[in-house]
Amino acid sequence: MLKPDFAKSADGLIPVVVQDYKSGDVLMLAYINKQAWDITLDTQYATYWSRSRNQLWKKGESSGNLQRIIDIYLDCDRDTVLFKVDQIGGAACHTGYKSCFFTKLGVDGVEVIEGQKMFDPDKVYKK
Repeated sequence: MLKPDFAKSADGLIPVVVQDYKSGDVLMLAYINKQAWDITLDTQYATYWSRSRNQLWKKGESSGNLQRIIDIYLDCDRDTVLFKVDQIGGAACHTGYKSCFFTKLGVDGVEVIEGQKMFDPDKVYKK
């Protein structure tokens, strides 16, 4: 079976680029370890390794913005993964935007926010 080469990383984590399967929009970048990979394959929903919390993280578990796996690609070195997903709920970013890549470097280094928030994170995550 085709699988990532987790041994290429000192910490066992490899990057995952996440893309909306319909629009092609890049939604986020996350990391997986072997356990997250196995759970993702078993459930067909994206599970990652949270580096900040040092634990497994099923995307959308608390917000409802799940990522159903449509296709999985590995790069030629087997050390980077691409998930094409059905972004359930519409927003991939924990800040409420569709994509984590909503901040653009504009003219003269000015920050430009593209898009509108799809949800209020304070309400969703009850902060």
